Amino acid sequence: MVPLSFYLALSAILFILGVAGFIFKQDIITVFISIELMLNGVNLAFVAFSHALRQIDGNIFVFFVMVIAAAEAAVGLAIIIAVVRNRNSLEADRMSLLRD
Repeated sequence: MVPLSFYLALSAILFILGVAGFIFKQDIITVFISIELMLNGVNLAFVAFSHALRQIDGNIFVFFVMVIAAAEAAVGLAIIIAVVRNRNSLEADRMSLLRD
């Protein structure tokens, strides 16, 4: 049986990689994927605690996070497509110039 600490370490690694990608990358697609990576790290922690404590609450939270992530993916990709069509660029710095 795998100890809880291994799952939590993997969850922390996923979350830290997501934060690093969000902070240091310029490409909006990479930033978008980094947000999804952070959500998956949190989901792994929820499932690990849910299994360790023998309660269903963590799995319910994971379900809601997955639903929100799916909605965020649909809306986020639609916004990215609209911006790319108007700006012809995927740089996150150019997203602040939406008024032009």
